[in-house]
Amino acid sequence: MNLHTTNLGKRYTEEVWGIRDIDLELDEGIHGLLGPNGAGKSTLMSILTTVMKPTTGTAYWNGTDIIESPDAVRPVLGYLPQDFGVYPDLTLAEFLEYIAALRGLDGETASARIEELISLVNLVDVRTRKLKTFSGGMRQRAGIAQALLNDPDLLVVDEPTVGLDPEERVRLRSALSNTATDRVVILSTHIVPDVEATANKIALLDNGRLITHSSVEELISRVEGKVYECVVPSETVDEIRERYQVCSTLQCSDGVSIRLIAETPPTDGGKKVSPTLEDAYLETIDRDGAV
Repeated sequence: MNLHTTNLGKRYTEEVWGIRDIDLELDEGIHGLLGPNGAGKSTLMSILTTVMKPTTGTAYWNGTDIIESPDAVRPVLGYLPQDFGVYPDLTLAEFLEYIAALRGLDGETASARIEELISLVNLVDVRTRKLKTFSGGMRQRAGIAQALLNDPDLLVVDEPTVGLDPEERVRLRSALSNTATDRVVILSTHIVPDVEATANKIALLDNGRLITHSSVEELISRVEGKVYECVVPSETVDEIRERYQVCSTLQCSDGVSIRLIAETPPTDGGKKVSPTLEDAYLETIDRDGAV
């Protein structure tokens, strides 16, 4: 299975582009689509799910142009949009039965698939509860279940963990990881730890352009040996921000603990530490975001 794009672009006005010149090659596994708010992630998702047509370029599913022939991908597509609506007075089981009927699944297939998916997303104990009683994370997991009803070859999820508490985020990430076998999964988010915990490769967008499409390991290697932690007086923090890419700060009893990216130790007490994907993400956006 393969999804790839060529010169994909979407222009909203004469001067405003949502995305430009996107060339992507996506094979089986989880691909994290990462970038700050407004980077173009949702625009790209809308095109890949055939909700929106591009201004330039095209996208291919297993060699078929899905802009010209959207029905080539729609039957094998599962989609969880950022704003996922539910029917609040239906139970989880009733909701999934309704979605299965809309997608043309016969009764026997639907029943078996629903049982499998309710177990996969860890909602067995609440299958008879109405959706209006679900927490945000439970609704999102129900959304994953509905997106998987047709056993899609292409699964697209847009910002699935926004607004969730840490425990719900972990559960949802686990549900996504358990679905990744033998399918192309695209996880669009601006939350770096979600991608780090689940994705095989990262497509990094900024200002509507593709900055890189690399493995997690390749991205992290970019800042290997360049990440430092040091404690500095609070009055020097602004000066340090001007000189270095600061990844995080934390108030402590003797000043401010700063994590930053630098070619050489920023202070006498600067200590080199192991890099994370978030360090690599911030450094890449800072260096290449204007491209």
